[in-house]
Amino acid sequence: MNAKETKEQKKLSVTKNMPEERIDQFLAKKIPDFSRSRLQKLIKGKQVLIKNKSITSASYKIKPGDLIVVNIPKASEGKLKATKIALEILYEDQDIIVINKPAGLVVHPGAGNWENTLVNALLAHCGNNLSGIGGVRRPGIVHRLDKETSGALVVAKNDYTHINLSKQFSDRKIMRSYQAIVWGWLGKNQGTFKGNLGRNPKNRKKMTVLSSGGKHAVTHYKMVKRIGNTRTEGASFIECRLETGRTHQIRVHLSHNGFPIIGDKIYGKQRKISDLTLNRHMLHANKLGFVHPRKNKFLTYRTKTPAIFNSLIDKLSSGFSDKY
Repeated sequence: MNAKETKEQKKLSVTKNMPEERIDQFLAKKIPDFSRSRLQKLIKGKQVLIKNKSITSASYKIKPGDLIVVNIPKASEGKLKATKIALEILYEDQDIIVINKPAGLVVHPGAGNWENTLVNALLAHCGNNLSGIGGVRRPGIVHRLDKETSGALVVAKNDYTHINLSKQFSDRKIMRSYQAIVWGWLGKNQGTFKGNLGRNPKNRKKMTVLSSGGKHAVTHYKMVKRIGNTRTEGASFIECRLETGRTHQIRVHLSHNGFPIIGDKIYGKQRKISDLTLNRHMLHANKLGFVHPRKNKFLTYRTKTPAIFNSLIDKLSSGFSDKY
């Protein structure tokens, strides 16, 4: 791609007082809106030049007198369709949008569902005002919630915000709290589940707690209410706080320790609840807190407990379920 086809061109000079360092490190400091991985892709794509010659290695050491030209190609338009889907917006400004995602809505497009996802809805609502770092299939998406999990989710409207929020997630500075209704009574009013998570070797679509390998995962919980009359046949309404954020973490930790989330078709027990139809699992992201990337202020967003949670608690409290 030549310079005429680029959306933007940045020129940077290396002066005598600057330390010798890798060009990707130098560019990351000078162009904070871009992630280091994106800059490395530009280098590999021959979009970074010194003295009109392309630099192809991110490990190139800058030298005093270098004049660096960075060609920034136009963002890929992609072929995703903007779909008008009603969104419950908790907060929105020029940098972020926080929504209360309903259960049943997939976050980003994939095989079999290219039009009716949160990303499609965001494209309809925000137009082109979404970060491109996630790629054409996941513009603006910093984190995700499972299809059947409802609750608070933040989306980035620009690359600077995306990079900042992603770092907060990786540094474990994001506050994430979830409500869950599980089978059984947890023995303690509060506690912690630990266990490395990875793909189940017998079923790659499922995650599991591994005895070796996998990724470190920690879930804290506290009891909100015990339901029913006995420890084994009862249920618990709990609140979980994530210390780490692994795929299906809460669902796997609870199931592994004998307290599967009610309605979870993958990790749960299939039990019938009289006169109540559940088309989702009982997991809801009720609190989300982070530092606003530009305002540098910690913000917390709360969502109401879904009505189905209260209906389930009432039903289980009045008369317990029957096993299939």
